[in-house]
Amino acid sequence: MTATFAFAVGIRNTNGAGLVLDCLYPAPVMNPEGPVADAIAELPEGISTLSDTAIAALQSAVPSLIPQVLLKSHRENSSEQELVALRLMGDNDISSTEEAYLKLHLLSHRLTLPNTLNLNGIFAHLPNLAWTSAGPIEVGELPEALLNARAQGLNLEVFSVDKFPKMVNYVVPTGVRIADASRIRLGAYLGEGTTVMHEGFVNFNAAALGPNMVEGRISQGVTIGAGTDLGGSSSTQGTLSGGGEIVISIGEHCLVGANAGTGIPLGDRCTIEAGLYITAGTPVTVKDEHGDVVRQVKARELAGHSDLLFIRDAQTGQVVCRTNRKAIELNDTLHSHN
Repeated sequence: MTATFAFAVGIRNTNGAGLVLDCLYPAPVMNPEGPVADAIAELPEGISTLSDTAIAALQSAVPSLIPQVLLKSHRENSSEQELVALRLMGDNDISSTEEAYLKLHLLSHRLTLPNTLNLNGIFAHLPNLAWTSAGPIEVGELPEALLNARAQGLNLEVFSVDKFPKMVNYVVPTGVRIADASRIRLGAYLGEGTTVMHEGFVNFNAAALGPNMVEGRISQGVTIGAGTDLGGSSSTQGTLSGGGEIVISIGEHCLVGANAGTGIPLGDRCTIEAGLYITAGTPVTVKDEHGDVVRQVKARELAGHSDLLFIRDAQTGQVVCRTNRKAIELNDTLHSHN
């Protein structure tokens, strides 16, 4: 039997022209084994619509694959919403909207970590949509939808025009707090005990492994470790644009101060003072525990090291790196009752 890479049953939402708008997969699985692998063994590779016979067989073998509420939605809205199965035999380039949504669900369901999935082709296969109070609408159909709503005395609210929806409309991970749901894209990984405040942002294929306090921006591809705090309006450098190729990660028990940021990976127990942005080319003066200059380096030479404290000398303006003598600790009260 050929192993399955990932499988899910979900609701596929299309418009009148047949364009796939989005997909909801409530119970995806990766590398299925045992009863799940046996139940899907006869299903074809790729996307397939499920007959009543196939639905009954899957429900009988593994009830969790098709929640009852999914069946109810399918029966009541079958003209525009189809119950579909997606079986991926390998982690290949994305070739459909259904596949793009499955991979984003795998990340937000905590089934895999950022930078472990092949996401090539995701932008080409996610339609740009108006995300509204009535659900996703193809951008070209939005003016008519707005007029129709007003003609009926209704107010159709447009929240965004984007390729990525907000995560919580599809997945709500356990043990997290999110102050502004629009700041977390589907495909974000939020670990248990993570709190994202109003200024926090987590992109797709990015992670706060938890517990974390996130008041800054976690860019695509960036992972921050347990116990790390991103201060207000801080940021991490991503690789989606600008030519950057270094994948940024921040280790455990680090602090990136308010309005600070990093363009190099950090190890554990590192601190960047408020307002200081470290890029790979930033000149850094390294000092020992006595305050004596050891060497002058570019920040990239310190990438991945632990126990570093980055500050700016108030008199000279130089960026200085010293040994960080104290790891930060999150306020347990804020993260243990989520």
